[in-house]
Amino acid sequence: MNTWTRLTMVVLLLAVAVGCSTGVPEDAGNATTGTATDHMVAQATLVAHYVDAALAAGMSADQINATLTEIAGSTVISEFWVSDENGQVEFTNVPGLDFAFPTDPEAGTQAAPFANLLLGREKVVTQGVMPREADGALFQYVGVAGVDQARIVQVGIAASQ
Repeated sequence: MNTWTRLTMVVLLLAVAVGCSTGVPEDAGNATTGTATDHMVAQATLVAHYVDAALAAGMSADQINATLTEIAGSTVISEFWVSDENGQVEFTNVPGLDFAFPTDPEAGTQAAPFANLLLGREKVVTQGVMPREADGALFQYVGVAGVDQARIVQVGIAASQ
């Protein structure tokens, strides 16, 4: 299977997966398992494969970000955060925000547990709905390890959707 065919298949699978998700239920509390979380894990996994295929196809960061922005604009996914091996975000649908995930899972911040993905200690990290550190908005975040290199591939859904 050539790179473009693989990329097309991943994008189609991602579209189907995000189309099936219903968002974060308002009563989800701090649940880190269940249907919504399982959908988010699937979405993050598909994004990990999309990034791998997009890079192999020679797509630029701007092209990848445009795709993530289009998906976020037409689905329940609010945010995508895809880091490099050092935790620095490389791909996102949130322009103008320079963000790096902590590399210490004990750093004491909301994003710190996702460092376990960089360190190879976990393949999936889930969080329940909680106030986002940046602004207090209620979000649920789920992340998976990259498939092409050590990286964090995170999706976030606003609880108000």
